[in-house]
Amino acid sequence: MILNILTLGCSKNLVDSEHLLAQFRAAGYKVVHDDYDTPSDVVIINTCGFILDAKEESVDTILSYIEQKRQGRIEKLFVMGCLSERYRDELVKEMPEVDGFFGVWEMPSILEAMGTKLDQRLLRERVLTTPSHYAYLKISEGCNRSCAFCAIPGIRGSQQSISIKDLISESKMLVNNGVKELILIAQDLTSYGIDLYGRRSLPDLLKELVKISGLGWIRLHYAYPTGFPEEVIGLMASEEKICNYLDIPIQHVNNQVLSAMGRGHDREKLENLLEKFRRQIPDVALRTTVLTGFPGETDQAFQELMDFIAAFRFERLGVFPYSHEEDTPAYKNFQDQIPEKVKSARAEAIMALQQEISLGLNEQKIGKIFKVLIDRREEGFYIGRTQYDSPEVDNEVLIPDDQVLSIGEFYQVKITGAEEFDLFGELI
Repeated sequence: MILNILTLGCSKNLVDSEHLLAQFRAAGYKVVHDDYDTPSDVVIINTCGFILDAKEESVDTILSYIEQKRQGRIEKLFVMGCLSERYRDELVKEMPEVDGFFGVWEMPSILEAMGTKLDQRLLRERVLTTPSHYAYLKISEGCNRSCAFCAIPGIRGSQQSISIKDLISESKMLVNNGVKELILIAQDLTSYGIDLYGRRSLPDLLKELVKISGLGWIRLHYAYPTGFPEEVIGLMASEEKICNYLDIPIQHVNNQVLSAMGRGHDREKLENLLEKFRRQIPDVALRTTVLTGFPGETDQAFQELMDFIAAFRFERLGVFPYSHEEDTPAYKNFQDQIPEKVKSARAEAIMALQQEISLGLNEQKIGKIFKVLIDRREEGFYIGRTQYDSPEVDNEVLIPDDQVLSIGEFYQVKITGAEEFDLFGELI
């Protein structure tokens, strides 16, 4: 029997799918992931329910597979993940054709619905859906923050950190299977370990991870500015395996907007932290996310954000227009007063600015040599990344395929050209 899991949303969802795939494979199923071509007997859709666009994508995907079930092309259809957790009652009523809806903590129930049981011995095992040389390592689940715009605490619950012992065991298993790069993810890396060890324990985890033989890169995603354990900055500067890269969403810089968002810090504290990174690690690549159109964001507040981005020059930046999500503090306390056209226009202005910044920073790399990890080969190029770039979301380095390179290996590459979001190089 062929079982296909489709994963929508973030990399944290992807890790959940990989753990579930391992359980089903051990139970005797032939498992595939995100396979829209191979006929499958069972389809499980791991949904996202974070913001409007993600919810719409999840619903559209479910409806398309309901139609396949009506046509007899699949036998069973299950839905799991954030959308199910958030809107289960409504989904059950609106989509009776689905054989079962499961939340984010219900892996045992999904297995039981398919006539098998959770194998406790396989809890840290995964079927990798990424290229075999990199993997995401989810170090905690849930979040204790109270950002006004965010529905995640209501969906995923309070923070639950995974023990350092279990994470090291999982990491060694991944590295033994060929993984060269581990990308640490969580709703909030900054608070990792408080619930287990009574303190922020990301530095302790990193000190153990760097000891793993065969591991080349460790990358940090989704750190929260407030309370960031600054020992990590020193570790990043001194440990070669820890990439000089941090994903640290700032959302905004205007103090009134930050306060309304419930971020727990002001602009001064945020700038002090970011400057410490730049001062102690001059070549650090800081990726951030900003949110525009939040209730109360005036033209002046938006311009303050633009001016900050122009002056600070983040190496990587993404932007989201505010989505007025039910069951969030902002939904309860504010009106969604800024028109969608204004939100979109502000987001487009930020990305136009970032495009200029990215081009300028990339042009500075021309003539320099970087260590590059090769991800794939396509259309006459090998495509790889430097330590300053995460897969899927950041710059790539394109190298002509007139020489044979190995996917998943590191090479020294000289940068010969640059575009806004790509680099071109030649093998040294």
